[in-house]
Amino acid sequence: MKKLSLLLLFIFLNSCKEAIKFEKKNFTTLFEKSNGTETPEYNDVISFYKNLADSYSEISLFEIGETDSGKPLHLAVFNNDGKIDLKSLKKSSKNRILINNGIHPGESDGIDASMMLLRDIVQNDSLKKAYNNSLICVIPIYNIGGSLNRNSHTRANQNGPKEYGFRGNARNFDLNRDFIKQDTKNAAAFATIFHSVNPDIFIDNHVSNGADYQYAITHLFTQHNKLGGNLGVFLEKEMRPHIEKSLAKKQIPITPYVNVWGNTPEKGWSQFFDSPRYSTGYTTLFNTLGLMVETHMLKPYKVRVEQTYELLLSTLDFSEKESSRIKTLRKRNLKELLTQKTYPITFKVDKNNPSTLNFKGYEGIYINSEVTNGKRLFYDKSKPYNKKISYYNNFNTTKEITIPKAYIIQQGWHKVIERLKNNKIVFTHFKNDTTLTVETQHIANFNTRKSAYEGHYLHYNTTVKKATKTIKFRKGDIYISTQQKGIRYIIETLEAEATDSFFNWNFFDTILQQKEGFSSYVFENIAVQFLKENPVVKKELEEKIKVDDGFAKNPYAQLYFVYKKTPHYEQAHLKLPIYKIF
Repeated sequence: MKKLSLLLLFIFLNSCKEAIKFEKKNFTTLFEKSNGTETPEYNDVISFYKNLADSYSEISLFEIGETDSGKPLHLAVFNNDGKIDLKSLKKSSKNRILINNGIHPGESDGIDASMMLLRDIVQNDSLKKAYNNSLICVIPIYNIGGSLNRNSHTRANQNGPKEYGFRGNARNFDLNRDFIKQDTKNAAAFATIFHSVNPDIFIDNHVSNGADYQYAITHLFTQHNKLGGNLGVFLEKEMRPHIEKSLAKKQIPITPYVNVWGNTPEKGWSQFFDSPRYSTGYTTLFNTLGLMVETHMLKPYKVRVEQTYELLLSTLDFSEKESSRIKTLRKRNLKELLTQKTYPITFKVDKNNPSTLNFKGYEGIYINSEVTNGKRLFYDKSKPYNKKISYYNNFNTTKEITIPKAYIIQQGWHKVIERLKNNKIVFTHFKNDTTLTVETQHIANFNTRKSAYEGHYLHYNTTVKKATKTIKFRKGDIYISTQQKGIRYIIETLEAEATDSFFNWNFFDTILQQKEGFSSYVFENIAVQFLKENPVVKKELEEKIKVDDGFAKNPYAQLYFVYKKTPHYEQAHLKLPIYKIF
């Protein structure tokens, strides 16, 4: 009897264990339970992934770095061969995809789609087999501070979910403007994840704002001319059409991101240019194929999430099929870049070479506003249309630089050096004081935004004046060879004229302020003697007075003109602490 009781207890405990095991595998999400109207809170999302990793050996979950919220970033990785560590992840020859969610937590579509995606893959043998050669890496929520700041009102133009996070992070930064400047701990942690994964394809999930149209989902591939080479051609001519056709077979129409401001879509638009401040612009610097998903804010939340889910599957299918080619093209793109003599740093849309889209929109008209005394844009959904429109998705180079053999940065610029380290840029320190002939750069002209933008007063339209000089560098100064994987990152940040250079993001603003000056009554006597000894300068002064009325009426400006020609004018003013060796 005692043996029978023990046997029954054993059977009972095992059945309970199996029941618990079965229950763990039933990972129904809040999105599904609410019939597509709700998205989970941050802690529930992380618990979901922790439970998934505990229940399935194919899921590994990492805590990486720290964010401005004080919490770490998480990275969930699917690997059909079982648990994997970060070192093995980096060394693996498998296809790598990195999916980023919740950069703007109010745009939560990707958060829910990714939870269901990894769950469905590990619970479906055919899907596990289909992605056997893939490492599917998911950042559950990137903007943790914004996710914790939940509300139901800040997305005034958006149709669901019921509650969501806020766009700004814990320090009110828009994280999708922070990838190059890395003001936030989030961005530094992302760099660690990105370089640990080294993804072949990067996907960033968003929700759009702007025009109204029939599509529930749009795509924003990184600009193919900027990506460059055969990799850029592959992105535009093969990857984009394949994913569009795959979704069409699923009865999901998709179009390029509708980059329209102040006009209606039927007039056409240009492709969004993702400079390195943005996620896909940043990942492009390391020859990763970048794709931003933009669902349409006015479509039902359920539809948006479901279509994001299907786009993720279509992209995974493409990456599995083309894995070998993608890896080859990435390596070849880097190899070709390392042999090039020049590099493009600014672009302009080619208005003479548009593509044609069959666009499904709604007729837009301007009607009298019921709130203001002006007009308002109104999209009439009773009047849908399918029109051919011009899509300007080709860009021309407007400025390029000659690629130097190396850059040298003086050692005091700690914030710049820290970001180079974060992005795995290889550099050395001079072991001794060293004299070299280099190209120096002074800032010639620039404009600055009048209002604050992501914690900065951003410069633009920057130009530099170059000269060749012999400079003595100190022991400890930084030598950065351009012959390395991060060549594009190096150029885009250290070339002051590049769109998102460290100069334009105010990292070198102290050089803009002159530290020494003169008193007019003292310098007047020095200027008289200097002009006697330098008749060419005297002639330049006299000519400028003749042709420039404002200058002619400003005696101090005239004296300052002379001062800048003398040895007394400080060489550090407007001089970048970045030097080039050719």
